[in-house]
Amino acid sequence: MSNFLSLWNEAATTSLGFFWMALWAFILGYVISSLIQVLVTRRKMQQAMGEDGPRSIALGTFFGFISSSCSFSALATTRAIFNKGAGLAPSLAFMLASTNLVIELGIVIAVFLGWQFVVGEYVGGVLLILVTWMLIRLTRPRRLEAQARRKMDDGDGDGDGGNSDKSWKEKITSKEGWQAIAQTYVMEWQMVWKDVLIGFTVAGIISAMVPQSFFEALFIGAGGENAANPGFLAVLSQTLVGPIAAFFTFIGSMGNIPLAAVLFAQGVSFAGVMAFIFSDLVVLPVLRINASYYGWKMALYILALMLVGIVTVSLLMHYSLALLGMLPDFSGQTSMGEREFFKWNYQAVLNILFLTATAILLWFWRQGQKQHSHDHHHHDHDHGGSSLTDKVLSVLVVVALLWLAGGVVVPLF
Repeated sequence: MSNFLSLWNEAATTSLGFFWMALWAFILGYVISSLIQVLVTRRKMQQAMGEDGPRSIALGTFFGFISSSCSFSALATTRAIFNKGAGLAPSLAFMLASTNLVIELGIVIAVFLGWQFVVGEYVGGVLLILVTWMLIRLTRPRRLEAQARRKMDDGDGDGDGGNSDKSWKEKITSKEGWQAIAQTYVMEWQMVWKDVLIGFTVAGIISAMVPQSFFEALFIGAGGENAANPGFLAVLSQTLVGPIAAFFTFIGSMGNIPLAAVLFAQGVSFAGVMAFIFSDLVVLPVLRINASYYGWKMALYILALMLVGIVTVSLLMHYSLALLGMLPDFSGQTSMGEREFFKWNYQAVLNILFLTATAILLWFWRQGQKQHSHDHHHHDHDHGGSSLTDKVLSVLVVVALLWLAGGVVVPLF
């Protein structure tokens, strides 16, 4: 029993330590993302993006990069852009870029996993877009695309809140502009906090309680003598298991990073970990939301495209790094349970700075709320309606909070 209690304490401390490690990275990422979302309107994006062709793909990628968000809101924006007439390939380029080429994701990956994975994330993200584009060119899903467009109605004219006539300079120097930025910042957090809380709690539990033998059984070749590069078939099977593992964790990409760090510390290869990180668009809720937007055929087509892309790109990145002799080696990783999370260092300073920034933004947000309370309807991005996923998430959030609280107070008894 006392063994379980000490593991419980370790799991909870690890989860909170993960969050402390990543806090400044989250805040920085969401501040940047909120600035861009307010300063660059969606209407401008749609005007600039065409049907197909290199320029459209490049623009889709660029707009995705600057309007980074959690996979669920990326799906809604992708749908709006596709709905307004952008081609399938640029729309998917936008979707992939806004979930993979994400500023805050890169920062969090740097904190947890190191520079090779940051390179893997960005270079791999671009490759993923190119592979998807190539697959669309090869499979030419004209009929599917037409069906999907018929299924969508023009019922969702997503406005950009009335201030799209102002230039970005006016927005950034006006109080209203900052209220809009603060509003977006709060909405970003509203979208992800449940995913993040559950993701970090699960990562702590897995780190403290799941034995290494489990990972070695699941990911063939993990944790062995040459785990960094265990031979082609082992690497291939790991890139297939990565997306499957992600499919059932259904945590948004930001919540997945500490889990990826746990996998890496357990000796899963670079390709396996990258496949796991890239898989935030092949999780169950995303499939369900896409099906409700475009119909099941199109949703499954997109899922197949993503899977082929993820496996191909993870292998490409893995063997490119292997050629250059730059594969990260997990043996240098301190095991998560043995890390000192809470000490006075640059992370603590950054956390305090960025928490102060959050407080200032919250003040602007409150001011904005007071003004808008009577004349503003506010639409939340959620995980596709107050659906089953949402109910499950809400229950899990309560469980996670109780678990963390319990784990922290255990040593007192």
